[in-house]
Amino acid sequence: MHRAWIVAAVGFVVLLASAAIRATFGILMEPLMDEFGWSHGAISTAAGVNLVVFGLSAPFAATLTERFGLRRTVTAALLLIMVSAAAITQVTELWQLYIVWGLVAGAATGAVAPVLAAAIAGRWFTERRGLVVGSLTAANSTGQLIFLPLMAHLTVMTDWRWVMAVVGGAAVVALVAVAMALRDRPADLGLEPYGGPDPVAASGERLSTVGVLRSIYRDRVFVALAGSFFICGATTVGLIAVHLIPAAHDHGITAGHAAGLMAAMGVLDILGTTGSGVLTDRYDARKLLLVYYVGRGFSLLILPTALSLEGPMLLAFTVFYGLDWIATVPPTVALANKRFGREVGLVAFGWIFGAHQIGAAAAAWAAGMVRDGSGTYEGVFLVSGVLCFAAAVMLAGARARPRVVVEPAAA
Repeated sequence: MHRAWIVAAVGFVVLLASAAIRATFGILMEPLMDEFGWSHGAISTAAGVNLVVFGLSAPFAATLTERFGLRRTVTAALLLIMVSAAAITQVTELWQLYIVWGLVAGAATGAVAPVLAAAIAGRWFTERRGLVVGSLTAANSTGQLIFLPLMAHLTVMTDWRWVMAVVGGAAVVALVAVAMALRDRPADLGLEPYGGPDPVAASGERLSTVGVLRSIYRDRVFVALAGSFFICGATTVGLIAVHLIPAAHDHGITAGHAAGLMAAMGVLDILGTTGSGVLTDRYDARKLLLVYYVGRGFSLLILPTALSLEGPMLLAFTVFYGLDWIATVPPTVALANKRFGREVGLVAFGWIFGAHQIGAAAAAWAAGMVRDGSGTYEGVFLVSGVLCFAAAVMLAGARARPRVVVEPAAA
């Protein structure tokens, strides 16, 4: 076995563990409301702050990784996640929730965002990059889902604060894996990347994180990818991950049952996102994205009915949404790399992922406010379905021809 696969496995464990703290949003909403009297909107705002900080940290994670190395950056992030988990158990005021759950935990998880997946794939692999990006991205999203049954059980049987012990334990396991096997580059071990030397020569000049944004923010492909990924975040992490369990509660579905559905989505997400990576290695990434967004739009339109009827329709939604959850990431990374090149493309994807998390934050906050005002999530689900169709329209004309990016001179 090439050492690259071991590094990829460590990346999978890290992303799985770092996602555990974001899984707490949906499962702790009801317990926090019961204990402190906070509203859906107030708690959703904390989730929104986390998602914004998480997203805006992603572009700079690539720069941190280049400067300090994968191992140091990941270790620091995991330690900060452990500190955040411990601090959340001591929160008694809403502003404390915003700082610890929002700012600190958001920054920590942002340092090991999907940019880590792109970095490992770019450094350690010249073949199977789509497969690697898909697998690691699945870990980032699936980690939020597979911990839910255990967390739901803990909130029912014990105090909600024990949920944070799951987060801390996952971070400890990841730290051990990092210490044992994560290395920055193949050259550190005297190895070549999996698949042989990279045929694409690295550019001599590195662009700054902000410089990349200044040079591409008007690019039509970047705008289409960032806009569609904004909608992707709004309709997955911001809406379903944060609000599906409370929405199920509104229809008389228990937290344990809803958490089980989310966990099933997590398992299916591994298959869907990994499969999407394989398809991205073989087919047109833009056409894959069109299929993913249109399918997601239809699934959200039927979700209110599925929650009311349960049974086969809700099961069908769970299966499809699990397969589609973050299947958009591998083709989005591929289009960014094709358009801007691998080095600039990694930072560009960081900014695109930032748009994803801003969309997630907007949806998390808006859905909570709408629920407080109207008493139902139905309108939110329907609007989200229409937005997915809009994402497909954005991408329809985004043909990614290679472009050389030069950082603009300072004024």
